[in-house]
Amino acid sequence: MDWKNEIKILFWILVFFLFAYNMPLEIAGFRTAIIASLDLARWYAQEHVILCLLPAFFIAGVIAVFVNQAAVIKYFGANAKKWASYSIASISGTILAVCSCTILPLFSSIHKRGAGLGPAVAFLYSGPAINILAIILTARVLGWEMGLARIIGAVVFAVVIGLIMNFIYRREESIKAEEQMKVEVPSETRPLWQTSIHFFILVLILVFVNWGEPAPDMTTGFWYFVWSNKWTITALLGVLLAYSLIEILNIPWQWVALASAPVLVSSWVTTDTSIPFVLGIAGLSVITLLHGGENKEWTLSTWSFAKQILPLLAIGVVIAGFLLGSTHGDTDIPGIIPDDWIGNMVGGNSLFANFFASIIGAFMYFATLTEIPILQGLLSSGMGKGPALALLLAGPSLSLPNMLVIRSVMGTQKTIVYAVLVVIMATISGLIFGTL
Repeated sequence: MDWKNEIKILFWILVFFLFAYNMPLEIAGFRTAIIASLDLARWYAQEHVILCLLPAFFIAGVIAVFVNQAAVIKYFGANAKKWASYSIASISGTILAVCSCTILPLFSSIHKRGAGLGPAVAFLYSGPAINILAIILTARVLGWEMGLARIIGAVVFAVVIGLIMNFIYRREESIKAEEQMKVEVPSETRPLWQTSIHFFILVLILVFVNWGEPAPDMTTGFWYFVWSNKWTITALLGVLLAYSLIEILNIPWQWVALASAPVLVSSWVTTDTSIPFVLGIAGLSVITLLHGGENKEWTLSTWSFAKQILPLLAIGVVIAGFLLGSTHGDTDIPGIIPDDWIGNMVGGNSLFANFFASIIGAFMYFATLTEIPILQGLLSSGMGKGPALALLLAGPSLSLPNMLVIRSVMGTQKTIVYAVLVVIMATISGLIFGTL
């Protein structure tokens, strides 16, 4: 008998029992925090699992299966030219409209394919932080100074944090570099440009289905046009994906047509856009599994990322909602930590205010673009502009769910170092910006 494992099981049974036995349900704040936790979990499931995470899992599967390991090692590996790898990683977020959780399968995928720790971490940070839609909305709602400070801070953060992580773990990276020199990479089964087309079709689908709603006063212009037509654009991209499945992945057109039929029918009979999207994902999964080889590996790899990441995200979202509340749209349900405590601690531009804003940003979950209206409300309640920037730089790229998954990919120690670096740099950036 494995006594160590049995003791661990007993420990968690006792923890759950003591929590259940002593739950202070008679306290109104505790009941409200439970409601906030469940509300955030429901909202996350409705708004982000189908449209954000599922496409991201498939994109991660493309990287893991179709992208030749040599390409990842060439641009992101331990022996890659630093100026190239960090430059690419630090601006990657401009083409990805993702949050701190959606970036995780992509990060996990390039990490497993041999990316160096520094470039991988730079990619992990920059993905949600330099979301071009969020930058534009930040400048429009919170002012061009905040928008400019956000994009400069995010690019610098990505590079500096990646370099520091690489320096701290330079021995491991040196060993990885030596091992990668000896790796015999198999030849590509298809030209890189074909894989790139398939990859970017999926990325564009991810971007457009999550295109943020413009401000109420923005009823014209490019942003509004794209948002109002995003499902038409997505449908056109779906046609391109079908073409890619036939011409690049060599799946017979009859199978692609059969998988597409439920999507077309459901789009005519229902106004719930998530139903055709789910049917499309289901059809894609079935036809790739049935045609073996790399196609089957793609879906199995996608499933591997999903089963690794989704349970940890679920746990993290529930805990984050309980502690910090559920804030989205017109919903504002406080967690066990009262909102007024947070508001009172982020006024002015003191070291504590900036540090506290960074900590809150690091643990609170922000979906793509939701941090902006939240910050707008906090600023109107007396939040200093320094702490506001600190929260902007720490929040979108970190969250409690995010940290739980990162830990499963690169270990507890590296996750702690990464989170501490983000908090420290966000605090310093807030202090500097607050004095300008």
